[in-house]
Amino acid sequence: MVLEDLARPIIGAPMGGGPSTPELVAAVSGAGGLGFLAAGYKRAEDLAAEIAATRELTDRFGVNLFVPGPPAHPERFSGYVEGLKESASEAGEPRWSDDEWEAKLELLRREPVAVVSFTFGCPSAEVVENVRATGAEAWLTVTTPEEARQAAAAGADALVAQGHEAGAHQGTFDDEGAGEAFGLLALLQLVRVESDLPLVATGGIATGAGLAAVLAAGARAAQIGTAFLLCPEAGTSEAYRRAIREGGPTELTRAFTGRRARGIANRFLREHRDAPSAYPEIHYATAPIRAAARERGDSEELNLWAGQAHALAREEPAADVVARLDAEARQALEAARRADS
Repeated sequence: MVLEDLARPIIGAPMGGGPSTPELVAAVSGAGGLGFLAAGYKRAEDLAAEIAATRELTDRFGVNLFVPGPPAHPERFSGYVEGLKESASEAGEPRWSDDEWEAKLELLRREPVAVVSFTFGCPSAEVVENVRATGAEAWLTVTTPEEARQAAAAGADALVAQGHEAGAHQGTFDDEGAGEAFGLLALLQLVRVESDLPLVATGGIATGAGLAAVLAAGARAAQIGTAFLLCPEAGTSEAYRRAIREGGPTELTRAFTGRRARGIANRFLREHRDAPSAYPEIHYATAPIRAAARERGDSEELNLWAGQAHALAREEPAADVVARLDAEARQALEAARRADS
């Protein structure tokens, strides 16, 4: 089991759109954790190149895949997209895509990695078994106890329990019909009752005390993303870095992609709070807007994905983040043990 072999119980969260570089992945793995590449939004051939580049730096890492959902009916998003086109000349055309699902699964059959994790849905038992047949472990992201039951039934090796505090996309299986959003500690307790599978906790963890809390609640490790955004190895754009440094409140929004995601509130998010559930159609409609904003350094029209504890992110090498959080967690757990004795 990969989690049992970690020197430090820290997973580098897969962060799509640029932050998760081979260098960041390798730095986290080299420091005793496990780094992840984000396959979302990439062509299979580009993912293959990133896997090859990462293998030159480390022999242990994971890859995260988006589970494709059904196309949204145009009536759901057409009005929203028309509004985008009226306010932004760069707006693109909405379309559905499975994110090259089969091609990426085939790539990972040819080029196995330590772990393949899944987000946005529950893959079939056949997909999970095919991943495991390569020697990789299959980790499924869950946000509710019911999703945990489904993931366990599909044959998951571990569950990534994501609380609503998490930055970026919420991994819920059904974005349109999303029910109660669970905080991480509540979710860990509830999922622990449903399944004895190993748990990886994610959402709002940015300090050793936070890491210690989820370990005490039954997680084997914490998956951490936002705390790595300011690391020199991360591919975070300068406008994005500036927004993290400046801080501000976060919100859950569908404005940028049509799927609920947490980011720092900016002008685009505030002006499009009525965005419907339609992923990836809205993602493709807003992608050119975001690309243009990134090019000109405008953080007001970027998706500034960040967890609720983003103010605690530090500008330091990724290996130092891993070592610091691990040391702080050990101190916190020891302090709790002494207080209890």
